[in-house]
Amino acid sequence: MYRGRDQLNVNGVLRQNPAAIAIVEGGNAYPDIEGIVKFYQTPRGVLVATEMYGMPINSEYCARGIFALHIHDGSSCTGDIADNFRNAGTHYNPYGCPHPYHAGDMPPLFDAGGMAYSAFLTDSFTVDDIIGKTVVLHDRPDDFMTQPAGNSGNKIACGEITPTRRRY
Repeated sequence: MYRGRDQLNVNGVLRQNPAAIAIVEGGNAYPDIEGIVKFYQTPRGVLVATEMYGMPINSEYCARGIFALHIHDGSSCTGDIADNFRNAGTHYNPYGCPHPYHAGDMPPLFDAGGMAYSAFLTDSFTVDDIIGKTVVLHDRPDDFMTQPAGNSGNKIACGEITPTRRRY
């Protein structure tokens, strides 16, 4: 294990209060989905920790659930009958990069009996950059190639990113 001076103490960071959170809730077709995405600002980037529950389960072993997770540029998890989360906007992409280099592109979530957990570090954005944006869970995995959004399917859950009292 690397123990150099630039090491990030992930366990220590995760014991702190996050700088921002998104409470994620499923749309009309997936009302059982709920979760939280926590954003921790560190000197090396943003540590993103996601817990998701009530996700759709596919019992076929070779077709188990893999779900795209993105930060979107909209500020609201509202929409209409055709798209419950239309106002969540599109992928957060402040630099106009092609997919999969959008700042809001994040690793997929892998279903484990209706739940998922993920943690990763990114320097694609700061917590201040994403306050007021949305986090969207899609019903398909992101293929990291197709423009503009990775063929990630429908938006099935959404949460608005809000600051916590402890900013950093």
